[in-house]
Amino acid sequence: MREYEMDRKAFVEKLSAQMKEINAEIDKLEAKAQHSSAELKEKYRDEIQQLKTRKAEADKKLEEVKHASEAAWGELRQGAEEAFDSMKKAFRAARDKYK
Repeated sequence: MREYEMDRKAFVEKLSAQMKEINAEIDKLEAKAQHSSAELKEKYRDEIQQLKTRKAEADKKLEEVKHASEAAWGELRQGAEEAFDSMKKAFRAARDKYK
């Protein structure tokens, strides 16, 4: 296996693990929303929808990285990192808002 393939494999595994964590946290937020007042449910719903939109973007980038050629891998890696960073920041902001 070439070095870039090993790097990509490790990168994909790292992002996949992060995605699982984010999915679990979104599930927790959804459960919390179910036990909230109507007004708070509405706010949770909006935040969760935004998180799911960012998650979908990150999922798309992850798929692109998985199937990228050696030449495209470097550029896609940066885009995927940015998408995941954006998703994590949005999640932390939503989670902190509803502590």
